[in-house]
Amino acid sequence: MKRVLVVFGGCSTEYEVSLQSATAVMQAIDRSQYEVLHLGITRDGRTFYYEGAEEKIAEDTWQSEACFPATISMSRGTPLLWVDKNGTLSQIPFDIAFPVLHGKNGEDGTLQGLCELAGIPVAGCGMESSALGMDKVLAHTLVELAGIRVPKSVCLNTMREYEESRSRIEALGLPVFVKPVRAGSSFGISRVTVADDMERAVKEAFEHDAQVVIEEAIDGFEVGCAVMGNDELTIGRADEIEIPSGFFDYEEKYTLKSSAIHMPARVSKEEEDRIRETAGKIYQVLGCKGFTRVDMFFTSKREIVFNEINTIPGFTSHSRYPNMMKGIGLDFKQVVNEIIRLAQQ
Repeated sequence: MKRVLVVFGGCSTEYEVSLQSATAVMQAIDRSQYEVLHLGITRDGRTFYYEGAEEKIAEDTWQSEACFPATISMSRGTPLLWVDKNGTLSQIPFDIAFPVLHGKNGEDGTLQGLCELAGIPVAGCGMESSALGMDKVLAHTLVELAGIRVPKSVCLNTMREYEESRSRIEALGLPVFVKPVRAGSSFGISRVTVADDMERAVKEAFEHDAQVVIEEAIDGFEVGCAVMGNDELTIGRADEIEIPSGFFDYEEKYTLKSSAIHMPARVSKEEEDRIRETAGKIYQVLGCKGFTRVDMFFTSKREIVFNEINTIPGFTSHSRYPNMMKGIGLDFKQVVNEIIRLAQQ
């Protein structure tokens, strides 16, 4: 049997989400084909080989006597973990890395780059597309060059640039969204409806990243589409996010207190076909492989506007990505094991 190394946790604000997603992935892997190994990364960035019960990962009680300091070998050849078991250094070989990390230091191409350097097959997107997926400005630039509409925006590198760009920002109108260029799960994002709140929102976004983008608000609603594959693509049903007010922030994403997700989206078949086709095109433009969720807006004029891609979306059995794939007849276990198969191509 081949060994799949599932990497979870992470030095990221999305640590808790990763624990839930990774546990679901581990439990979905076909144990008749694969042996599952666990590599956990703590909130402060320490890495451990974990031999305990998978249920403790979801509970965040996994850091115990079953943990041993470990690192991935950077040498090409057989993929290896170097593990320090009570002062004795040992090698543990594996075949495939399956990162289930959300946000920075995992979803952004850092871990994928290490694996590519070492020649390790990775489930999901590689370094380049992962990095593009985290960089909202670069992703929008490439997608717009491919002829797909993106929101008008102003990118800032410093607060001084904010002062110098007031006229360009005002030209976007209100409301606008102020976002860190590289962050996940809506951290640091503000919806600004009053000009007096703009500076505060920009300062808050700079707390999460060194670059900030201010985007026009799109008149419409958000739709998403699950895409899976390397050369030949499998595209799930489109879903729709209904938000009574505000925007789909971190709390709403994981509690759905006032918002709702409709799967499939409440659009005509022709409109959904266009959404799915556009998702596939964006996936290819950004060089994705394995799996990605593509998020877009559907405007009141029936236009499709690109928002962002999530190269490691929320991945429990009830998350958006699996539900979109369920809409075309693929259950969660089938999706997880197909992603592992694609990593070996």
